[in-house]
Amino acid sequence: MNVIMECSVTLRNKCAACYRQFNKMEHLVEHMKISYHSVHEPTCGICGKHCRSFESLREHLIGPLPKAECERLFKERGCDLCLTVLGSSGALRVHREACRQPRSNTQIHNMANIVICNDLKIDNYGQTKVVALACKMVGGGSDGSIDLCARVCLTDESENIIFQTYIKPHLPVTNYRFETTGIRPEFLRDAMPLRQVSRKIQDFLCNGEPIWKIRSRGGRARILVGHGLDHDLKCLDVEDVAKYPPLMKTSKLSNSLKYLTKAYLGYDIQTGIQDPYEDCIAAMRLYKRMRSLTHKTDDYMLATDPQNRNSFASWRQSELERMTPEQLLEISRSDYYCWCLDSKECI
Repeated sequence: MNVIMECSVTLRNKCAACYRQFNKMEHLVEHMKISYHSVHEPTCGICGKHCRSFESLREHLIGPLPKAECERLFKERGCDLCLTVLGSSGALRVHREACRQPRSNTQIHNMANIVICNDLKIDNYGQTKVVALACKMVGGGSDGSIDLCARVCLTDESENIIFQTYIKPHLPVTNYRFETTGIRPEFLRDAMPLRQVSRKIQDFLCNGEPIWKIRSRGGRARILVGHGLDHDLKCLDVEDVAKYPPLMKTSKLSNSLKYLTKAYLGYDIQTGIQDPYEDCIAAMRLYKRMRSLTHKTDDYMLATDPQNRNSFASWRQSELERMTPEQLLEISRSDYYCWCLDSKECI
């Protein structure tokens, strides 16, 4: 009788998201308060376990210590790129053909003759809501270790270049890093000054909306996608694949764009001389893949929103402890903005 009672208590105190078990219900409640479990977390298509990131989900499915049953079924019907589990091996073959992206058509071998598209006007791209940006850096300072932006590329969702130019840095260049940038001194001699380029891009991203009026979501300002965009763009609507929690390492550190492209899109980038256009396309494809995920979004709010900060605060501790694990998960909220919510704005 006691064994049956202990088993029942253990099952009652099992987290409905990550399946951790607790001796007391109050410990499960505290776990839910700090875990921010939600419908937006990467979830195992076999057992339903919620993971903090796709890297955690990958470890759960294929190692180094995977769950045996999930590993077996995933080997038969699972996509190693998006980690989706299909209904049959035939469906998996069809899915993989669409899931594996081809490498973008770059022309990095002819750097001296790249097409300069520096006529960036708001009226020309009125319907463009999401754009990707990437830069290539040369070196400044006595040892060439200071990053100086020398080339920038801006693309739309259809992978068309809407702005591309060389940039004249504000400091003297001491290392052109030709092996990876392909940039020579003559390319920057008559290039556009950095301040002018920054102003053009800022005006384009604001899309006619005063920068002091820009909100974190909504409005006319465009969504900017990229990798490592945390320097001068804090006031704009930025989707940074380096900082997006589902795409980060289990240690909560950022993955490189090169790794993310190989792991989730299935092709290599940044081999030899690097093209910012290729980086734009990779970042945009990653963003669109995350945005296409289907989650429950009706009346959904973040735990970090002012009107919903600490989603458990409106409940008494005794009320929370009487809830089932499933009810606790129902009221739990994510602590990050899921890109699937952008799909409604971009329709």
